[in-house]
Amino acid sequence: MISNIQGVIVSDLKQIYHEKGDIYHFMKRSEFSFQGFGESYFSFIKFNEIKAWKRHLKMVCNIVVPIGMVKFILIDFRDNSSTKGEKFTIILGSNNYKRITIPPGIWYGFKGLSEDVNLLNNISDIEHDPNEQENIPINTFNNISW
Repeated sequence: MISNIQGVIVSDLKQIYHEKGDIYHFMKRSEFSFQGFGESYFSFIKFNEIKAWKRHLKMVCNIVVPIGMVKFILIDFRDNSSTKGEKFTIILGSNNYKRITIPPGIWYGFKGLSEDVNLLNNISDIEHDPNEQENIPINTFNNISW
């Protein structure tokens, strides 16, 4: 799948099914979207809960959803972007196992869709710094359909 937002990359990932337990690939250093390693973290999202809106000023996020299903909405309001004003929506999970790479400056939020566990993992290129991100209230953007 191709994103309509400049710099956002959606990468197909390999799932290897094995009788003793499946293997889900995430990222290789040799991949185009790899920008370096800063940290990795997991985030749980409860069913029908929404975590929005945030944007990073420097961080590149590489996100996968190995468990559950999570809907992501991204909005580009970067002044220097050729896709300023564009919105991109994607649902990630084990049945649509892909990695989304989100460059700095993109507003994004996500919603848990599975009634069981919804889990995402982010590998970022820099360590978390609370001064490097911005958060705004969920009702900031109109015309968003979660």
